[in-house]
Amino acid sequence: MEAIVLVSYGGQGVVLLPGGERRRCKFRRNVGRPYCGDRVLVNRADDESLVVDTIIPRRNFFVRADERQRQHTIAANLDQVLIVIAAKPLPSRDLVERYLLAVHSLGIEPVIVLNKTDLEVANNETAAGAEVLSHMPEYEDLGYTVIRTSCKTEPGIAGLAEILKNRTSILVGQSGVGKSSLINQLLPDMQIQTGALSTSTGKGTHTTTSTIMYELTGGGYLIDSPGVWEYGIWTLDREELTAGFIEFAPYIGQCRFNNCVHATEPNCAIKQAAAEGRIRNWRYQSYLRLLKQNG
Repeated sequence: MEAIVLVSYGGQGVVLLPGGERRRCKFRRNVGRPYCGDRVLVNRADDESLVVDTIIPRRNFFVRADERQRQHTIAANLDQVLIVIAAKPLPSRDLVERYLLAVHSLGIEPVIVLNKTDLEVANNETAAGAEVLSHMPEYEDLGYTVIRTSCKTEPGIAGLAEILKNRTSILVGQSGVGKSSLINQLLPDMQIQTGALSTSTGKGTHTTTSTIMYELTGGGYLIDSPGVWEYGIWTLDREELTAGFIEFAPYIGQCRFNNCVHATEPNCAIKQAAAEGRIRNWRYQSYLRLLKQNG
């Protein structure tokens, strides 16, 4: 029968069966390693557990970067990645662009979540970080979904809960932006689900450090992965960097040189579009900084 992998560690994990039951499941070596979010076909291994016979082809992978900026897959089949930022701590100048680039490179839809809308930016905060928040309407003009949330006052989390319905999602963002508070409100039964997973595995405390998929009461799934991008983002190639700035798309292929990197080359269509205001200058300047940093 078909099942969904809720948590995967070593050679086993826990799957969710069609009737809602969570069961321990072993992974055959010749099948490969299933990840959290994988759709799999399972059979009975013994009276206690099931075994994965087939991993159904994945739509995409979600990855984390290690300390050497290498990719490691931790989940599969996501519909959207929720990029959480806040007034405290303020994001660094190019943080949102880095996250958007990473999500685009994985072929997953990004959503920007502006959390802690009850807080005002302090006068002594960095101008660059405050400017990032001021760009939210411009991200919306580019076609990105921006959700505003607060766990303490209006607007609450209703808008976020609505966009999660019947989709598989994960929250990412720097430490302190309120991801845990959002998850706790979105998953009021999180401890119950975690307890059920611990009972299924007999492992208990491993669930505090694993990537886990939880069921949302309104339908859909939310993946929790502690410290998911704590080491930053993996290295992107130049094509991925350019493709991640979605407003560049109409100008790709119009430059004088086929190998144009849209920086100092003459007759660059993207550079010209930025100079004429058809591409926002602050986005183009962010591209140039990331291009330089990316080597």
